[in-house]
Order: sequence, then C-alpha cells, then structure tokens
Amino acid sequence: MKIIFATGNMGKLAEASEILGQGFELVTPAQMGITEEIPETGDTLRANSLQKAEYIYQKTGLDCFADDSGLEVDALGGAPGVYSARYAGDHCSFDDNIDKLLGELAEHPGEPRTARFRTVVTLLVGGEPHFFDGVVEGKIAFERSGTRGFGYDPIFVPDAFAPKTFSEIGIEDKNAISHRGQCLRAMAAWMAENL
Repeated sequence: MKIIFATGNMGKLAEASEILGQGFELVTPAQMGITEEIPETGDTLRANSLQKAEYIYQKTGLDCFADDSGLEVDALGGAPGVYSARYAGDHCSFDDNIDKLLGELAEHPGEPRTARFRTVVTLLVGGEPHFFDGVVEGKIAFERSGTRGFGYDPIFVPDAFAPKTFSEIGIEDKNAISHRGQCLRAMAAWMAENL
C-alpha cells in the first residue's frame, strides 16, 4: 500500500519503513512536490501530528500519516516535550538540543533522571483522523553513548535495555519497544482490519 508519511526526517522514514515492512510503500512530501516546511504550531503532540497530516491531505487529497514525538524529562517538568525538535531554538541541531538538556539536568543534581518518549501518530483516511499513541519509559544518561539512531537516542536509556541507550541497541530491538514503533504497529493493524 502506498501512503504519504508527512516527514522530512530520513531517520524517521527509515524507522517507519522498517517497522511497517514490505506491505507499505512510504512516500515523502518532497516526492509529491511539497518542499515547504510543514507547520507545527500546536501545543500538544496530538495537535501537531493532526496539523501535519491535515496539511499534506489538503495539498494532495491522498491518505497520509504524520507523527509528533517528544521527550519528557521529569526533573525538567516534562520539558522539552512538544518542543523536543527545537529545544535549543529554531534551526538548531540535535547536538544543540542534547547539550541544552544535559546542561539543564546538571542544574538538578540528585533529582531522578526519569524520562519518557511519547509519540502520537495521526492517520488520515478519506480525510478522517485516526490516532495512535505510544510511550517508552527510561532515564537520561549523563553523557552521549552509541552511534545509531537520531535525535535524543544517544542519551535516552530505555528501561527494557538499561544501561544501554537507544543509540547502543540494534535497530530491531529499538523498533520492538520504541514509542514510534508502538504507534506504527497499531496503525498497521488498524489498516489491515479496516481498509
């Protein structure tokens, strides 16, 4: 099945392709001629996910899905949350985001470093939204470790694989427990049953 994934993040695209498997052909907005930045002005992950999916659907009229993910760190009151991708400012790198996060956590010595990744995927079929949620619990490491993955993966230690970070475990292990993996598997199951 061909479906548009509203992302320009090649790490997310590769992850989604791996999780969804051969039954899905993922098309990016750029492949559909949509090269502008997709708006993300919501104040929740669900709002951003829906906004991105609706933007692509309005442009193409084709079924599509979008996700929004956030890292929630308890010692920082749930930050960076919905601002995870731009935590260190607009057009920042993930290295900048990690530096800022580790710097802020250093100001909270002794507090638990518990955190979670949360994802909401919005699937639009015929313009009708369907939502899928995923959460993976873990902790924030004191320094980067590992070379795989993207984003905050080098500092996120999932409870299921502690003391390894997402960047240290294999892609199959990560996809088996990840927040995005949970959403995409639920979405694929829904599509198999309903489409």
